[in-house]
Order: sequence, then structure tokens, then C-alpha cells
Amino acid sequence: MPDKIDPPHATGAAEQTVQKHLSPHDLVFHAGWFCPFVQRVWIALEEKGIPYEYREVNPYKKEPHFLKINPKGLVPALEHDNKALYESLVLLEYLDDAFPDSAIRPSDPHELGLVRLACQQISNVVVPAFYRYVQAQETDKQKEGHEAFVKALRDVHEQWFVKGGEWARGDKFGWVDCVLGPWVARFTLLEKHRGFKAEDVGPEFSAWCDRVLERPSVKATSSLPENYENVYRRYFENTAESEVAKATRKGEWLK
Repeated sequence: MPDKIDPPHATGAAEQTVQKHLSPHDLVFHAGWFCPFVQRVWIALEEKGIPYEYREVNPYKKEPHFLKINPKGLVPALEHDNKALYESLVLLEYLDDAFPDSAIRPSDPHELGLVRLACQQISNVVVPAFYRYVQAQETDKQKEGHEAFVKALRDVHEQWFVKGGEWARGDKFGWVDCVLGPWVARFTLLEKHRGFKAEDVGPEFSAWCDRVLERPSVKATSSLPENYENVYRRYFENTAESEVAKATRKGEWLK
């Protein structure tokens, strides 16, 4: 039976943000309040300060009208002038292409290339390691998951973070912060259920995490902690039926 989203809508600061974006608009953000991939794009929208319409989607229902927007039935997705796109990294690119005056990506071509490489590594290495860690049940597997997740984060931090910078790539909040930030917002769950702490990665990384959690765009797109607990409990029990959870159980990753 498909997972039920409880509650079915955002809460706390995120609910207040949703209420500001319910009016019809030619830029429609199809979202799920609970989803970190959604929060990547939501953070970017708030950083850019552009008007948009928020629509909550339950991706487990695979409703026909939404499948026309994203054939995979997954969030996030955007409609702009009645044309649809999906996949979080693609949407970050699109938003800065379509609304360049508020771009949060770097203008320098080489720096942009480095940022793209960092975002790919986060998506292809860090995020799968997160779900393997979360869904591990046996003690030895949880220990392996912890070590692998810490290594994945440490590698990203050492390779892509600018030393001494306020944000990942220096003094300006950007794509790398948007792409990894939503998982930072879920570290409290990892600490409670698996004993993980950002300090395990290193003091500079931990300090960056603290700044991310205080960023207005991150706060504005975050629901109450107990609501994430309701959703992620199934992941920690390895009973979740999301596409990510099913792929993780198979030892695969979503493409």
C-alpha cells in the first residue's frame, strides 16, 4: 500500500510560506513538503525572491494530471508558461536561466563548472549514502553506513568547499548550499536514530551546517521537526515505499 503523508501539508514556517504562494501564477511549483529534493528547489525560489504558485502533491498517488507534468510521478516539478520540467538539479538550472536577474549560480564559467561537479557528487554519492545509512537495520550495517556517510560528506567538504568561506563556495550562498542543505536539515533525525553528528565530519563542516540551519530560506521551507519524524520513521525501519527507499533496498539508485 502506498505511503500516506502525515500530515498531508507543510507545517510551521513552511506552512506560512505556502500560504503566501497559493495564488495562481504562470510559474507553478509542484512540491511535497517532506521531500529534500523539493526543498532544494524551494530554497532556491525563496533565495531568488520571485513570485510562484505552490501546489502540494502526494507522489504516491500517481494522479493522471500530474503524470502529464512528470511521467515519473515524482516531485519536484515546475510548470512555467504551461511548459513542464522536473528533477531538482535541472530545475535549479532552469530557474537561473529563466530568471537571470536573481541568479544564485556563479557567473564565471569555470566556477560554474566546479559547482556543477560538486552538485553531481552530492547527488550521486552523498545522498545515496544517506539513505543506505538511514535504512540499515543491523548494527554492523549501521556502523558501515555511518562510516560511508561521514566519508562522503568529508570528501565533498574537502574537495569542493572553499576554505574559510561563509558558504560552500565562498561568501555567497549558492547552488551547493541549496543542494546539500536539505539533508543538513534532517541531521537531527540521524542523530536521534543513528547517533550521527555533523562534528563527525569536522568542525568547519559543522559550523557551515549551523549557518545553513539559520538561513532564512532554509527556515522558511522547513516544517516542524515532529512531522519529519513521522515521515522518516518508515525509512529508519526500512519499510518506506518511496521510489528512493525501494531503490536503496535493492542496492540501486534512482536515475
